[in-house]
Amino acid sequence: MTQQYLTEDTPISMSVDCHAPASKPPSRRWLTMLLALLSLTTFGKVRLPSFFSEGMVMQRNMPIPVWGWTDQDEKVTVQFRGKTYAVDAVKGVKWSLRLDPQQAGGPYELLVSASNTVTISNILIGDVWLCSGQSNMEYELYKSAEIYPKQIAGAANPVIRHFKVARKTDFNTNTDVGTEDGWQQADSNTVLNFTAVGYFFATSLYERYNVPIGLINCSYGGTPAEGWMHEDELMDFPAYRAKAIGFKDPALVQSIITRDKKLADDWNAAINALDIGTQQHWEADAVDLKDWKSMQLPGYWPDQGLDERGGAVVWFRKEINIPADMAGKEAVLRMGCIVMRDVTYVNGKKVGTSSNKYVARKYRIPAGLLRPGRNVIAVRVLNEAGMGGFIPDKPYRLEVGEMPIALEGQWQYRLSASVAPLQREQTTRFQDQPSALYHGMLEPLVGYGIKGVIWYQGESNISRAQEYHRIFSRLISSWRREWAQGDFPFLFAQLANNNPVKAEPSDSRLAALQEAQAMTLALPKTGMAVINDLGEWNDVHPLNKLDVGRRLSLAAFRVAYGDSSTVHSGPTVASVSRRQGSVVIGFSNTGSGLLAKGGGALKHFAISADGKKFVWANARIEGDNVIVWHDKVPLPAAVRYAWADNPQGANLYNKEGLPAGCFRLKVD
Repeated sequence: MTQQYLTEDTPISMSVDCHAPASKPPSRRWLTMLLALLSLTTFGKVRLPSFFSEGMVMQRNMPIPVWGWTDQDEKVTVQFRGKTYAVDAVKGVKWSLRLDPQQAGGPYELLVSASNTVTISNILIGDVWLCSGQSNMEYELYKSAEIYPKQIAGAANPVIRHFKVARKTDFNTNTDVGTEDGWQQADSNTVLNFTAVGYFFATSLYERYNVPIGLINCSYGGTPAEGWMHEDELMDFPAYRAKAIGFKDPALVQSIITRDKKLADDWNAAINALDIGTQQHWEADAVDLKDWKSMQLPGYWPDQGLDERGGAVVWFRKEINIPADMAGKEAVLRMGCIVMRDVTYVNGKKVGTSSNKYVARKYRIPAGLLRPGRNVIAVRVLNEAGMGGFIPDKPYRLEVGEMPIALEGQWQYRLSASVAPLQREQTTRFQDQPSALYHGMLEPLVGYGIKGVIWYQGESNISRAQEYHRIFSRLISSWRREWAQGDFPFLFAQLANNNPVKAEPSDSRLAALQEAQAMTLALPKTGMAVINDLGEWNDVHPLNKLDVGRRLSLAAFRVAYGDSSTVHSGPTVASVSRRQGSVVIGFSNTGSGLLAKGGGALKHFAISADGKKFVWANARIEGDNVIVWHDKVPLPAAVRYAWADNPQGANLYNKEGLPAGCFRLKVD
């Protein structure tokens, strides 16, 4: 590659081998890493953390930390780019040193020597971003593969690399993390397992700055912010800290695991023993249906006449006709999202199963299974508690080539087993506990040179929005303190819209959490991507991760790379005042100007005379201001915008296409 530019507009020369071989297939790569790890841990005298490994990306333009351990007291030398560094190591005690700052480039080789020598090859110097949070950050690109075929096919870029930290919970100090594949170079195969948000963030950075990008994916679905914090940072949250300290006893943790497993195993054994559908093979081609009823799918069971809200197994069947020219071919069966565990059959043969209600059911039907004429789809659904069902507005169809056969409509069903709900609240999800992810996954990474953090989390704290601002702010401050890199950039995605649309103004836990997130922007070098126009009403995991990644990259351009010309945010409130019977809201981050997206009037503003009862308001743009009023509210006391779980139609944007986030304002 030729001349490149840093944030400081200082030209550099960069040598990156863009023709380096692609990553090995996952199975071979895993075997290679396993053998290397065994040789180091079993026979070696000097050891390094797992993320100091082949293909790693190290942070440019700062002293580069390197550390490890030895099995005896000895001198450790590190060789990198013609220079040798040395440190006296004590047996079993972490040694560390720092390499001189480097400009972007590579590939390079690092040699660490003591009684043995560890060689790490194919190292790049670039920008390293820690990607953390819960499931929407963890969300792998393959889950959105159908809407990004071109991006996946064109993903061959060996200087974008990804390291996935294995899921783990712990309450005591850890020195290393697990990983399945180590550092992987982006190609059309490996990228499928990258964090989707992180990958699109990385591609946007690379397009602008043309330097290697390393992503360390340290995320775990369904986890709260306090789980990613050291217990000593929870002094202001004594209940959380007490939990974290209590779980430091390994015997206690193991006893809980054993107890919870028995509870789940006993419950599953009981309901499976009662399941006459499995015993009588209701998946079979020929089944006596005289005792079966009809239900319109998709939909939830109680809405369709089956008032089962406890533990239940319900079988569903549907007959479809396959034309002769479609018979025998491979096909794809899409069964939307199901609450919660399904086993799905076609003509008596099992074609797929899933136990996660958020995972789209997409099952491959092998050639030869479909026959001309009558075919039978059977689905066994086990629900642990609450409303079971087939989530609406998801795809339900059989695809044979380009010919889809719709599966919505009447299905026959029969209740096969019913027991008391599985009492999950009596079990302990350790990933939900304070400090569990900090010690299990994050702690070993602390100190690795990074450019900054991108964060997508909050759903698991949604019932505690009032404390989230304090928790999240403490998390950011504590990470910065531990990394000792100063106020490194910390960029986060505000939660996306979710849940059904409501016709009238109402309170919203989601909006309250979004507000708490926005308050965190008071911390230095933070940035937020507003995405309340990218969500889906029936899925907490929206497919559109490309725009999330790109909006985070806009924040990075501004906050991390100092590009003051970048419009990185949608309109944000700068002032509020009363003018006669209306409210004047002044905005910053207006870019080229305010805009009612799609034309027409501004929508989703609500106004109140007492701050309690809100009605939809009129609103119009005047320069960088929005005027809000209602003829029947002559003395407004409060205004809200997009204050809803799903503010469909909210259309205040700047002309750069970035939306305003939700807000609520008192008017003095």
